[in-house]
Amino acid sequence: MLVFAASDKGGTGRSVTSINLAYRRALDGDDVCYLDFDFGSPTAPAVFDIPDVAKEAKGRGLHSYLNGMTGEALRVDVWARTEHQVLRSRPSGAGRLVLLPGDRTGGEFVTDGASLHRCVDLVNALRREFNLIVVDLSAGRSYAMELALSATAQTELRSLKTRWLVYHRWTRQHVMAAADLVTGERGIVSAGVSLGHDKDQLLGAIRFVRAAVPDLGSPQWSQVPPAQFAWMRQCNRELEGIAAGLGIGRSRVLGSVPLEPVLQLQEQLITDEDVLDSRIANIQTWQAIGELAERLADDKHWGLL
Repeated sequence: MLVFAASDKGGTGRSVTSINLAYRRALDGDDVCYLDFDFGSPTAPAVFDIPDVAKEAKGRGLHSYLNGMTGEALRVDVWARTEHQVLRSRPSGAGRLVLLPGDRTGGEFVTDGASLHRCVDLVNALRREFNLIVVDLSAGRSYAMELALSATAQTELRSLKTRWLVYHRWTRQHVMAAADLVTGERGIVSAGVSLGHDKDQLLGAIRFVRAAVPDLGSPQWSQVPPAQFAWMRQCNRELEGIAAGLGIGRSRVLGSVPLEPVLQLQEQLITDEDVLDSRIANIQTWQAIGELAERLADDKHWGLL
């Protein structure tokens, strides 16, 4: 399965949540490959806690591969290379977890026919090795998004099960931007149709992920002044109405992740130890990411609407 992680804006939690999803799928036994197509800001090595990879990727990363500057993109075994203490030993029963990083000095670049051909070849090779391929795209209507849509429109990849996760924060601006990225002018759907995708099939493959959502039922909000709490509840109701009106109501949402200090301040993987031992992360966040990881492979959440 091929999963694209997209967002209209930066700072949505797209990369850190997608990396956590990849990690949870690997823990469940899937062989997982994570491709950092965030050409403007390839930051996956930092979240996986593999700082040396940033230097290694210069001239050997996905930028260089797609531009024909190297014949093979750098691959990094996360279990073997991470400096994260919990991840250093691959858990029993866990699948492979491999990172293909972007170049350290990379940036957005115009993709052409040669780049498209190399992208298709890469995905075809990876699909034979991995159960799940996660591709983290640059924010907005980027060259990375265009490359993803072009590649999956090719005959060689049409049989590959493909999902799109569109991330947004739970604010009015982010909800509107996420809806526009999917159905607006030059959005995922219109761009995909122009490249040969079937509109209904593409829409059926897209689900939204809400990040940094305040859980008004959690203890952390019980101490706020009554007037502020009432205002927050009203804002939440208004946001639900806006999302429904834009066609991204609850039926189109794969799941949501609560407002979480570990994800906001540290941008790291959340492990069982973070929740159960050190208790630096909230169990609600850990459960939400686990639910997202399960739903990602559950076809009942991906029927045509």
